[in-house]
Amino acid sequence: MKGSKTQTVFFCKNCGYESSKWMGQCPACHEWNTFTEEPVVKTGSKTVGSGKREHGNAKPVYIHEIDACEKDRLSTGFDELDRVLGGGIVEGSMVLVGGEPGIGKSTLLLQLSGNLAASGRKVIYISGEESLRQIKLRADRIRKIEGELTFLSETDVDTIVKVLEERKPDVAIIDSIQTMYTEEAGTAPGSITQVRESASRLMVEAKTADIAVFLVGHVTKEGTVAGPRVLEHMVDTVLYFEGSGDMGYRIIRSVKNRFGSTNEIGVFEMGEEGLREVVNPSELMLEGRPEDACGAAVACLMEGTRPILMEVQALVTESSFGMPRRQASGIDYNRVNLLLAVLEKRGGFMMSRCDAYVNITGGMRVTEPATDLAVVMAIISSFKNRAIPSDTIIFGEVGLSGEVRAVSHGDMRVREAVKLGFKRVMLPMANMSKLGKTEGIELIPVRSVSEAASKL
Repeated sequence: MKGSKTQTVFFCKNCGYESSKWMGQCPACHEWNTFTEEPVVKTGSKTVGSGKREHGNAKPVYIHEIDACEKDRLSTGFDELDRVLGGGIVEGSMVLVGGEPGIGKSTLLLQLSGNLAASGRKVIYISGEESLRQIKLRADRIRKIEGELTFLSETDVDTIVKVLEERKPDVAIIDSIQTMYTEEAGTAPGSITQVRESASRLMVEAKTADIAVFLVGHVTKEGTVAGPRVLEHMVDTVLYFEGSGDMGYRIIRSVKNRFGSTNEIGVFEMGEEGLREVVNPSELMLEGRPEDACGAAVACLMEGTRPILMEVQALVTESSFGMPRRQASGIDYNRVNLLLAVLEKRGGFMMSRCDAYVNITGGMRVTEPATDLAVVMAIISSFKNRAIPSDTIIFGEVGLSGEVRAVSHGDMRVREAVKLGFKRVMLPMANMSKLGKTEGIELIPVRSVSEAASKL
């Protein structure tokens, strides 16, 4: 508007890159048409918390002057979630929980709040999407609330910070960060500026008052947290809640964790009374598995420190067209094409004339190369129309020369197979030297794909 003194800048909605002018393609993430215009927020000496931010008092310290003793972590009441967080909740940390609408984020955090309050912790649940009546109806369905758990329906960050200063809770739940706003930003709730400024205000309060803050974040159609990518850089931990609405279980995984590993996952099952943790995911993944079915193989993959068994299914049929069709569900499409090329070149199987479909049952998403051999054997089983014995598990990485390469934690995978009653394990020959004494199970070491096909 002519005569207006409001300064504006352009932000990339995908990664948060800032520019003084509009650009068609973001130079940081290379996405097209992602720039939006937002007013400049001046944060010079604004009020933070109970007083103005003081300048000139910063003093550098030596490393030996820093108190590094780690305080006891807060248990969430869920062993699965504690493991994903690295052992529990760290005081003063910020955790971002993302997931699709209806996946169970609010249900999980409400149960977490109830567990913490029942253990004597002071918790406040702040919702910007639901009224207090809606929260009560959901809470009554899930569990009986005991202890110091209070609720607040508010979207103004300044009011929320004031409440946190007065109540001084141990844990605060913000559901969701996209509904929060601060008047200093001057834009609508959910915009890039509002999300970033609101998270920044809450982060300052969390660090100064040692309040563990959980932020609920909406996700885009690509599955990433909506808003600037800088939001993920600001928080200490980023958790993604995954699953399908038509399946009864959910998987929570960490993609960023300053206080623990990012390889752990937690498995939950959705029921009428909320979420229930699954202690043995392997039994859940293999439930209902058909006996002696062609094109099926049991693989073992590692999720952090936990081995998980799951079924790999493959269907190979003669192609009716000149161009064979390939489809993959739960596994990288390009990885399946690579394995099919290895089978044709190194194994002598004419896969170029066949359509091939590969599926990881249970809705899991597999990225570990240790499932390569199981995928290959499932494809061969369907191609030959000969079933793999149902009491066999298979793991190993397949190289471009058709060799079967060693994988990590071979002993843990074998022990998991023994625990669930499997009779034989096909594994890389290179893993045999690292295995200890094994009883009650037959080991089938292989060096190549052709050797594996001949032994089964």
